[in-house]
Formats: sequence, C-alpha cells, structure tokens
Amino acid sequence: MKQSLAHVAVVVRDYDEAIAFYTEKLGFELVEDTYQPEQDKRWVVVKPQGDGDASVLLARASNDHQAAYIGDQAGDRVFLFLQTDDFWRDFEAYKNRGVEFTRDPKTADYGTVAVFKDLYGNLWDLVEFTKD
Repeated sequence: MKQSLAHVAVVVRDYDEAIAFYTEKLGFELVEDTYQPEQDKRWVVVKPQGDGDASVLLARASNDHQAAYIGDQAGDRVFLFLQTDDFWRDFEAYKNRGVEFTRDPKTADYGTVAVFKDLYGNLWDLVEFTKD
C-alpha cells in the first residue's frame, strides 16, 4: 500500500525551533501560525511545497510527563512517511541542509527509501515509490 504524508501531527518542544527545521531544512511552507488565547493553543501547520493535500500540524506537549518522551521514541515508534517524486533531488537537498540520515538510501521492490530524524528524534522515511 502506498503511503504518503497527509495531515500528520508531530509533538514538539518549541514551535519556533520546529518551524525552522521544517522550513529551512526540509523546504516546507508555513501555512498557518495562529494563537488562540481562549484555548491557550498555538496552531502551526507546515506542508511540503507543491503538495496540496499533505500537511503537518505541530502540537506542543501538553504536560511535563508527555514532554519527557519527546526525542526518546525509538523502539515501537511508527515511522512517518514523506513521499517524494524525485528521491535523489530531495535526499541531496536535505543532506546539504544538515538533515541527519540514520539509514542510507536503498532500493526495494516498492521503490527507493532513506530514513532521517527530525530534531525531536522522530523517524521519517523519505520514499519515492516505484512508478506503475
């Protein structure tokens, strides 16, 4: 089954730090940055350029107990998928911007994939699926 980024929520410690990571290192666009005083919430949404339906909601940890687990989520953590239409272009661009890849590119039956970490330790598969 083909998977791609679509409306993913990522828990972050610091909104500005997370916005900088996604916009400067991954080239995402900042779509929304709104503070709602009545709920004491900040809504921050970023999206890959040129992908109309995909987006990432950056959500702040709601308490100290939750915040302690950010960046320490390997083990049974589910991978997040970022689909690309040009793997090598994006792989080189991300590396040049300082993104840390934890698994080198490999080609499988379904396509080409490499794994990178965001600044909170979340693991992302950068994937270009084999074209049918």
